[in-house]
Amino acid sequence: MSMMDQVGQTVLSVDGVSKSYLMGEVTVKALHDISLDFGAGQLVVLLGASGSGKSTLLNIVGGLDVPDSGTVSFKGQDINAKGEAGLTAFRRRSIGFVFQFYNLIASLSALENVQLVTELVENPMPPEEALRLVGLGDRINHFPSQLSGGEQQRVAIARAVAKRPELLLCDEPTGALDYRTGKLVLEVIEKVNRELGTTTLVITHNVSISGMADRIITLRSGEVVEDRRNEKKISPSELSW
Repeated sequence: MSMMDQVGQTVLSVDGVSKSYLMGEVTVKALHDISLDFGAGQLVVLLGASGSGKSTLLNIVGGLDVPDSGTVSFKGQDINAKGEAGLTAFRRRSIGFVFQFYNLIASLSALENVQLVTELVENPMPPEEALRLVGLGDRINHFPSQLSGGEQQRVAIARAVAKRPELLLCDEPTGALDYRTGKLVLEVIEKVNRELGTTTLVITHNVSISGMADRIITLRSGEVVEDRRNEKKISPSELSW
């Protein structure tokens, strides 16, 4: 059995993906011939410095961007085969996004921010349940301005998981948080992965965070330079940096 299947059967395949951007008069190659498979239920950390290509890869996997060449397949189906309409349906149905900045609507309560997403999908988790899952059952009527940064990020995670996504994509989810609060947010992400079985990709430049992962993929200059299974996975509460 390959490393990709250690946790579950392959659900997401990236095959020969390349992506370049024109920056002024210079062409910058963000990704070069990336091929990766991700197993159902895996918690994967994508490591790399700024400019390594990890955010570009996450955006392409999540249907927010399209590759110049190569394919991304989810459950055997090319996510780009049906154009923008197909990508929109894919993002809505299958993907939960968590970004560095929380993107909450200031005039809506925590509950209302989560409800916005649950109204878009067929079989959502009750918003109250999603907020309880992230430890905010007693804060559902609070507005973002009444919540700490860590609490706002947990609302953002609740919003992402309330639609029961099969893929949870987290882009520097602790980047705007202090050490203690960041660890609390990582504990929530690990809990979602463990209890719901959601295939989870976390991108970060923080090597220490890789300790919580089933698998660590390191990118440099748009290429995969290491792809390894984590033999000594630890709880986010044990992380230090």
